[in-house]
This record gives sequence, structure tokens and C-alpha cells, in this order.
Amino acid sequence: MPNYGLLLGCAATLSFTVALVAQPASATKPAKPAHSIEAAPKAVSPNAEKEAAPKSPAPPKEPPITFNSVHVDGPYIAMTFDDGPSAALTPKLLDILAAHHMKVTFFVLGEMVAEHPEILARAAREGHEIASHSWSHPNFAKMSQESIRSQLQRTDDEINSATGKRPTLFRPPYGSITEREKRWIHDEFGYEIILWDVDPLDWKRPGPAVVRNRILKETRPGSIVLSHDIHPGTIEAMPSTFDELEAKGFKFVTVSELIAMATPETPHPKAKPAEKTATKAAPSAVPTSSPGG
Repeated sequence: MPNYGLLLGCAATLSFTVALVAQPASATKPAKPAHSIEAAPKAVSPNAEKEAAPKSPAPPKEPPITFNSVHVDGPYIAMTFDDGPSAALTPKLLDILAAHHMKVTFFVLGEMVAEHPEILARAAREGHEIASHSWSHPNFAKMSQESIRSQLQRTDDEINSATGKRPTLFRPPYGSITEREKRWIHDEFGYEIILWDVDPLDWKRPGPAVVRNRILKETRPGSIVLSHDIHPGTIEAMPSTFDELEAKGFKFVTVSELIAMATPETPHPKAKPAEKTATKAAPSAVPTSSPGG
């Protein structure tokens, strides 16, 4: 006799299984494929973009063409003498320089070289540097370019004729020259423009002791010292001036030698700006600068 209980149980199990298989696929939520999920782009700060961007190298710094003094490692200075050569005084100065075994730079006037080429030839022969100081000592800042060019070319030619060598340095009369003039003179003649940082004002003829004391007081390593070999008091002051500068440890070189010794100056760290406060500082009753600026 058939087992109806067992048949009914099998039928129930089969119905339940068919119901599960027939359930629609939408009942279970399918997982999203991994590649369909996109991360939101990160916001990049402007500063980060600047830091990430490759830095272009800074353009090379142009070498200076004008010198008042030179930053050097060591007690080196350059003595310079203007407005000669003088028939009476420059030979005396050359004798003093020879006795001290020192070399200087002469900034000469073309018209004086034309009168005394043999003195300039001696100075060059004894190892001194010869440089241009114009033909007749005019104020370049008040002259046309063509007039300046004539002053320089005539002097250049006269120095070359007397010494066999053209100058590479130029000192403007009175130190008077515009920035534009410096540039085109350098570009056209190749001159470096030489001024000074020590001036004993010997052209005022204050006397040998004053000239000496002013030079001793103001001279520092790297100084370019201005004097004139056309004033008797200046020549008289030089032996004791040289002695005392040597006693201080200074060593004498020409201007070109001094420039060749130049070393870069160490930049000083910038001071941090003071923090801003909510309260405004009261104005000072004392002016921040004198009327002269």
C-alpha cells in the first residue's frame, strides 16, 4: 500500500524549491562592479600647484661695471692718483712708490699725456696701472654723446701711443656721469667705471697732515683711495701715509688687481616682520628722518 505521508512531504519540498527558483532577480540587489565607482577629485591648493611646478633657473646676474670699493678677503686697497702726469710732481711720486715697492693706478688726462708721454711711459714701465680720466676734465653729465666719445677716444689713443697699451678703466671727472653714459661707454670702450670711497679732498690743499689723517681714518679693506698727483701737499703727505697704512697691515694693489680679488658679500638674513596687533600704534612725535633725507 502506497505511503501517502511520504509522497505528500516530497511534494511540499518540491513546491518550495520551485517557488525559490521562480523568485524574480530584482528581489536581491546586485553589487556594483568595482570599476563603476569613481573617487571625487581632490582639491589642490594654489600654493601646492606652485610648489609642484618646476622652477625655472634665475637668469645669471650681470657683473658690475661701476666700483666705489671692492669686497675682498684680506687687507687690500688701491691707491689712485688723478689729473697727471705732472712734470714736476709725478716723477717724485714714482720715486716714493719705488722706495715702498708698491703699485698704484694713475687716472690720467689725455692733454697731460700729450705734453709728458715719457713720464707716463716710465709709470707703465715700473708696473703701475694707467687708466683714462678724459682728455680735458669736463663734466660728462652735461655733454653730448659725441663730445664724450671724442674725449675718450683721444685719451685712449694718447695712452696707447705712450705706453703701447690701451686703458681698461675710466674715472669720470668729478665722478659726474649718468647711468646711461656708464652703459654705453662700457659697451663701446670696454671700460669699467671707477669711483672711490676715500676722498681726502686734497684738491682743496688742506696741508699734508690733513690729507694723511683723512686717508688713515677712512680707509678700509677693499677701499679705492682718491688723490691727485698735481698738488705738492699730496706728494708731501704720501711717504708717511704709506708708512702708516703699511703699519696697519694694508697691502697695496692696482684697481684691476683689487677687482680681480672681489668676493661675494654674505647676504644678511631678513628681519621677520612684526606681528600685527588689533590696536593701532600712536603716531610718534619725532620725525622719522631729517629734512635732508
